[in-house]
Formats: sequence, C-alpha cells, structure tokens
Amino acid sequence: MLNVSLLGSTGSIGRQSLDVIAACGMSVAAITANSSVALLEEQARQFRPKLAVAYSEAAARDLKVRLADTPVRVAAGMDGLIEAATLSEADTVITSVVGMIGLKPTLAAIGERKRIALANKETLVCAGELVMRTARENGAEIIPVDSEHSALFQCLECNRDRGEVKRLILTASGGPFFGKKREDLLNATRADALKHPNWSMGAKITTDSATLMNKGLEFIEAMRLYDMPPEKISITVHRQSIIHSMVEYCDNAVLAQMGVPDMRLPIQYALTYPRRVKAVAGEMDLLKCPPLTFEEPDLDTFRCLALALEAAKKPGNPCAILNGANEAAVGFFLEDKIRFLEIAELVEYAMEKVPHGPADTLEQVLAADAAAREAVLEGFARR
Repeated sequence: MLNVSLLGSTGSIGRQSLDVIAACGMSVAAITANSSVALLEEQARQFRPKLAVAYSEAAARDLKVRLADTPVRVAAGMDGLIEAATLSEADTVITSVVGMIGLKPTLAAIGERKRIALANKETLVCAGELVMRTARENGAEIIPVDSEHSALFQCLECNRDRGEVKRLILTASGGPFFGKKREDLLNATRADALKHPNWSMGAKITTDSATLMNKGLEFIEAMRLYDMPPEKISITVHRQSIIHSMVEYCDNAVLAQMGVPDMRLPIQYALTYPRRVKAVAGEMDLLKCPPLTFEEPDLDTFRCLALALEAAKKPGNPCAILNGANEAAVGFFLEDKIRFLEIAELVEYAMEKVPHGPADTLEQVLAADAAAREAVLEGFARR
C-alpha cells in the first residue's frame, strides 16, 4: 500500500489527489499548503497524516492550535516542505505546489530516492537538466501528472528506442480566448481569463492557459522529461481536450492517449504505475464525443507561447528567467494591476533585461529566477 506525501494538498490537483488516494486505499504521510488553514485542518482530520505543513508561519501557528487534539505534527516554511518531501514513511511524493517553491522539496525528495509524481511543471522548466541529472544519479523515478505529459508517458511506454520517435505532439485546449486577436484582448479581465472551457484549475495555471504560456512551459518540460530536442516537439490546438497528447513514430504511426478531461486519471496512473486499477475518473463514451479538431496555435496573439518557444531553444538560464518573469507578471494581473496583454510584455522585458548564463546549479537557477522577478518589478514601475 502506497504511503504518499502530498505537497500542495489544498489546490485543485491536491484535492483531486486525495480523492484518488482515498478511492485506491492508499495512506497519507504528509500534507502541505500555503495558508488554507481550515481546509488543511479538515484534510488532516480525515487522512491523519504524520505531518501537516503550512508554508505561512502565521497559518502554521493557527493550524497547530486547531490540531492540538490530534497526533498530527505541524511544521512551517520551506523546512517543513522539505521534511514532508523526505519523510522516511513516504515512498511517493506528489509535488503539486505551484511555482518555483516546489524546486527545493522536489530535489530533496529525489535525494531520498522517492517516486516523484510531478505536477509542478516549473521544477523542470527552471532546472530541468539539474533535476533529471539528480534523478538519474539517485535512481529516483519521475512520473508526470500533467495530463499532456502523462499521455506522452503512456504513448512512449512500448518504445524501447527513442531514436524511433519522430515527434511528440502536445495538445492545447486553446484556453478561454481561442480565436481572439490582440485587439480583442485589450480589455480582457481577470474574470474573463479564468473561464477555462474544459478544466477546473487554480488561478495561476488557468491564467497561463489563457496566455498559452502553460503550453510553452509544457513544451520545455517535455524536452527535459523525454530528452527531446525542440525540433522534435510540436503543439496543436485541440479544443475538445479528449486527446491529451500524441507520439508520432518514424514509420508515421501516431499513438494517442484519450480520455475525459479529468485530472484524476493521470494522478491515479502516476501513483499506481506500472499497474492500472479500477478508475476513479469517469468513463469516456465514444458515441457521445464531439468531432475532434486540430489547429495551429496563434503565436502573434499569444506572445507568451512564442517567448517560451524561443527560450526553449537557448541553453542555460533563459527558461528560468522566462518562468520567474511569468510568475511575477501573472501575479500582477491577478491583482488587477496590469492588463492581460501586459503579461507578455513584462515577460519579454525580463527576457531582454536579465543576462543569460549557465543553470547547472541550484544557486544559478535561483539567481536567474530572482533577477527575472526584479526585472518585472522594474518593468512594471516603468509602465
């Protein structure tokens, strides 16, 4: 029976992960959140983990009082996240925290040879070469949770020679602004950007889907996970979110993974791999499927995707700069401080402002991230 540490238990992926854990009869070693104390308390009382972590010090103090009548121990901050990721009782760590905050705990879990069910794409975007090298050195297994990367993972399972792969095909829903042009998005609001047509996700990821930055980050992530050059990865807009991604082989055969748009399916597979068990997610009725369509992404309107594809082709820290700048810019947008199209403008400003260099160590990655965020602040002030 799996014993799971869940980093980011109160977010969308975290809550769905707990659904899967409960349905599959697994146990929970640790749960973590930023500051959602009430929900974290509820989860702790239901799953009785050894450890509950609130990243916020104030939230951790509150949680400790709330859980005083239970055996659940409470910790705080980055030290708490790292402890949750490295608990000896846990054999699997789901990393579903959003942003760069997930990097250090993921590396710590890899160092303890845990299976990593990876739902934190920023970890591989910013430090992909470092993370994958560390995983190889420690014999740690990384299984993707993102629906697109789970699809690629499943389509590649029967493949023994990656030289036979012609290309990886990532599918994109197109987000809430599909078909719009730049002039249509001049006054796009936070509420508009958060109306995703197919998926229920957190505000940051949903905004990334609206800008198509999410697909750019997944493009970079695919390069790291599957050791593929950018020219062997492509993106197609598939509005129905039925085909989650595809692999085309050298003989022109294309394998696709299909399913209802329900994140519990890839979460479950990451936890049970290589076994398949009774489904938690709903069944797909092929007779009720809409027609499946495929279109090219609009790189002129969705400049964030173009910037990500440019960063993907450059060695060193450009991907870390891209990600840090995007996190900062999206934060401003979600606080209604900038317009939708200004997200890409601030990211581009940071990409041009921050010097490019190596990203071989954790320190270099974190320095690039910090410099990118500082550049976005500067760009914001100069608007």
